Amino acid sequence: MSILIDRGTKVIVQGITGRMAQFHTREMIQYGTNVVGGVVPGKGGETVEDLPVFDTVKQAVAATGAEASLVFVPPPSAADSIMEAADAGIRYCVCITDGIPAQDMIRVKRYMMRYPRERRMVLTGPNCAGTISPGKAMLGIMPGHIYLQGHVGIVGRSGTLGYEAASQLKELELGVSTSVGIGGDPINGSSFKDILGRFEADEDTHAICMIGEIGGPQEAEAADYIRSNVSKPVVAYVAGLTAPKGRKMGHAGAIISAFGESASEKVEILSSAGVTVAQHPSEIGETIASVLKRAA
Repeated sequence: MSILIDRGTKVIVQGITGRMAQFHTREMIQYGTNVVGGVVPGKGGETVEDLPVFDTVKQAVAATGAEASLVFVPPPSAADSIMEAADAGIRYCVCITDGIPAQDMIRVKRYMMRYPRERRMVLTGPNCAGTISPGKAMLGIMPGHIYLQGHVGIVGRSGTLGYEAASQLKELELGVSTSVGIGGDPINGSSFKDILGRFEADEDTHAICMIGEIGGPQEAEAADYIRSNVSKPVVAYVAGLTAPKGRKMGHAGAIISAFGESASEKVEILSSAGVTVAQHPSEIGETIASVLKRAA
């Protein structure tokens, strides 16, 4: 099993004619992802990587049966592209785009709430690296070769630290069931809590690696959820232990504005929920290996 995507998932790329979108579409195809087409308004009828391009997502879904979408659309139009995917019946959408205004994402969140839960599109991102189920499918911009297939689920706000965790696990001959980037923006489509619930229900995931950072309440909310709902071992790393209050650090969401939003406070909250916290990014893999050994 895997969460969100698998070998059979039919994928379209919104914005496929862009230079970076073409590069990563090619990478996903080479990895084995079932990419079936792309969408760019006004360019319907063209082809990219021998894939058909459609003017609208509804046309692409009708012609290909697409279930998932990767959004490579510039910030001014990205929110509209996400909402278009939701309207067209896309089941899972990953938005790579960085720099979408927070007000636009508030509009996206409100828009998606009009659909009943069973028909509501799952969104991860924006400003994320994507999702990969090693050996099955890759929907994003991550380097697929560093992911070994296995039983550790990764969920993180930082794409780079997600790569680091996967690379360390591979060196220890430990693999990943699915890795999900939820994005570093203050308003994103899915939270830690949303993905933790999916990993808890996934028989192929035996342990969970959670990568957080300063800013926002998501890690504290995840700790409350883990305490009551997660039976599998969870290892966390929280970036930004030396970050001063009130200063934005890298990600748009990485700014401390209230109690519980600094790295040290998040470490304390997560530890109190039974989460094993790695103290340094270089220790993520070893900490997961130690937790798995104890659980065996």
